[in-house]
Amino acid sequence: MLKYLRDLWNDSDAASLGGQLELLRYRSNLLGADLRITNFGGGNTSSKYEVIDPLTGKTTRVMAVKGSGGDLGSITTGGFAVLYMDRLLALEGVYKGEAFEDDMVGLYPSCSFAGNTVAASIDTPLHGFLPFDHVDHLHPDWAIAMAASRNGKEKMEEFNARFGHKLVWLPWQRPGFELGLMLRAAVEANPGCDGIVLGSHGLFTWGNTQRESYLSSVTIIDQLGEFVTEHAAGKKVFGGLQVQAREDASAVMAAILPKLRGRVGSAKRSIAHFDGADEALAFIGSKDAKKLASLGTSCPDHFLRTRISPMLVDWNPQTGDVAGLEKAIDAGLEQYRKDYKAYYEAFAEPDSPGLRDQNPTVVLIPGVGMVSFGRSKKEARITGEFYRNAIRVMMGATGMEGKEKPADPLPHAKDPARAGDFTSFKNYVALPRREAFRIEYWALEEAKLRRMPAEKEFSRRIILVVGGGSGIGRASALRLAAEGAHLMIADIKAEAAAETAALCAKFDKEAVASCAIDLRNRESVSAAMAATVAQFGGLDGVINTAAIFIPPDANGDIPEDHWRLTFDVNVTGNYILAKEAQKIFSEQGLPAVIVLTSSANAVVPKKGSEAYDVSKTAVNHLIGELAVGLAPLTRVNGIAPATVVAGSTMFPRDRVISSLTKYGIGFAESDSTEELRNKLAQFYASRTLLKNPILPEHCADAIVWLASDRSARTTGNVIPVDAGLSEAFLR
Repeated sequence: MLKYLRDLWNDSDAASLGGQLELLRYRSNLLGADLRITNFGGGNTSSKYEVIDPLTGKTTRVMAVKGSGGDLGSITTGGFAVLYMDRLLALEGVYKGEAFEDDMVGLYPSCSFAGNTVAASIDTPLHGFLPFDHVDHLHPDWAIAMAASRNGKEKMEEFNARFGHKLVWLPWQRPGFELGLMLRAAVEANPGCDGIVLGSHGLFTWGNTQRESYLSSVTIIDQLGEFVTEHAAGKKVFGGLQVQAREDASAVMAAILPKLRGRVGSAKRSIAHFDGADEALAFIGSKDAKKLASLGTSCPDHFLRTRISPMLVDWNPQTGDVAGLEKAIDAGLEQYRKDYKAYYEAFAEPDSPGLRDQNPTVVLIPGVGMVSFGRSKKEARITGEFYRNAIRVMMGATGMEGKEKPADPLPHAKDPARAGDFTSFKNYVALPRREAFRIEYWALEEAKLRRMPAEKEFSRRIILVVGGGSGIGRASALRLAAEGAHLMIADIKAEAAAETAALCAKFDKEAVASCAIDLRNRESVSAAMAATVAQFGGLDGVINTAAIFIPPDANGDIPEDHWRLTFDVNVTGNYILAKEAQKIFSEQGLPAVIVLTSSANAVVPKKGSEAYDVSKTAVNHLIGELAVGLAPLTRVNGIAPATVVAGSTMFPRDRVISSLTKYGIGFAESDSTEELRNKLAQFYASRTLLKNPILPEHCADAIVWLASDRSARTTGNVIPVDAGLSEAFLR
């Protein structure tokens, strides 16, 4: 009977699957569905089974193992590397020893079965040399808590006695060929063992069938949860709370996020994720937080995302203000970068990859919460989740501290003489800095990074698209989303903004959000920008395609209130947008862009649209004024479309009919609105040099170019998108 986890296995579902590879996928997905079992992208599963070799027609034994960089929760059958078992085992004959184990990875492709091209992970030999058909290597917090405890080996024996298991302790060894041989030796030396605890690392379990392996994993993990939780019960977590959370924590975070994002993005922009949950605050505000945070994490999967340690801001939330927090962040970042560079220089070898970004990926602010950073919202969120994993590991390890100090040396070191390399505090044992470096700057990890897809043009960029609910705004949002941008879609119609966000979500659902905005109201504009900062951490650009056109009354006049409304939206609204955005841009200190929408009407006087036309003339001049006033940090440009009928909210059916009547274009009342719009669009196109209608997508192309680094030397300009409207040629 499981106490914390659930047995998700369904015999009917499993029976419907065809073959061991499908069952391995099913087992892996179930294990990866619960972050208490293994974190995103972490862990590894494998199955050994017989298949017909298409080359020889004979039965051969193969092993399918999760490919490099895969995620158990979402992996498909195509995500597994499949290798000949006899060839994999034969590699032992060419293995020259631990100093040469990286060379073995280059031989894994020669073991691939039937043209399988999935990159085999560095964990491949760990599974291959274990004499079991089905193996799970997982990183549950409860298991790592034991693996990262000073008395971990003793507690494992206590666990075995209580729950009737035969887990074996194996000292720390970096994943690779050597660890694979160590795992095999451990099993041979301990007949009947049912799992292995890897010091400072994780857990291995197995079974003779897919179901048996799954059930063994969830049962042992659940029991470890019971064991670890009971030990921590009644004890002060992390020495007790030293500072309380501020009631205005959200407001403090909103005020500090753009500055923090700008400073952390000094080398490369990133997206932020804020975590103000009680679990994070309990650690950050504890008496032991400073010591534990400085020790760093234990499990390799953790610090590959969170760095070896987070940055804990030296700030008192009870007496400090936002200005003091800003100074503390600057001082903390300066020290963190120095420390990280010193860490690199202390352990770098001549063939080590070059020094990477020296900024932290996790920032802990007492009384406020945790901010994590990544190249996308998803990666930033996952980075934060990994540090929450680390917090739980430290909680479990310190909770298992006994009254008696365990005898030295620490069981984590393979060589007792190197036990002193491991540092510990209140029973928690951190990975030695040298070992951390050997993984973080491992050539094999570097190769994994290089295999990742290239970042898209707008990756790491945060853009507010105003008027994004329809027409040019929607087309621009879709183009930007396809190129990796993080978007806040804003529109006077919240439902329309949400519809666009849903369309953009097909590219990355975590990279888009929506809100309402009223350009006539500074508070509404400020709120939209605050929502953007809260969602993604900052702002890199503002695009506005929203405008208003009010036809004249029956006498051909434009009432004064309509004139004022037109200018409020089309001119003052753009000014407010720019000024509110600049507050955030200045805090970040990162180059930014603003793209506004003017019109060909700005330079072509016409009867009946005076308010609209003059307002767009003002927008043209405003673009120049803003370009001068906001330089050099912010580039300001615009586009000037001729009439865009398709998708425009400014062309409802009655206005289209009015225009068709005005120009003497025939139509039938039975024509659909779209048919009427097409007729009007074709008429407007006939007046241009290129004779083609202007679509929202054509305007979006120009907007996206102006928002990109491809136009990095362009500011104060308005690009016509009018298919060659000669009346609008500037004189």
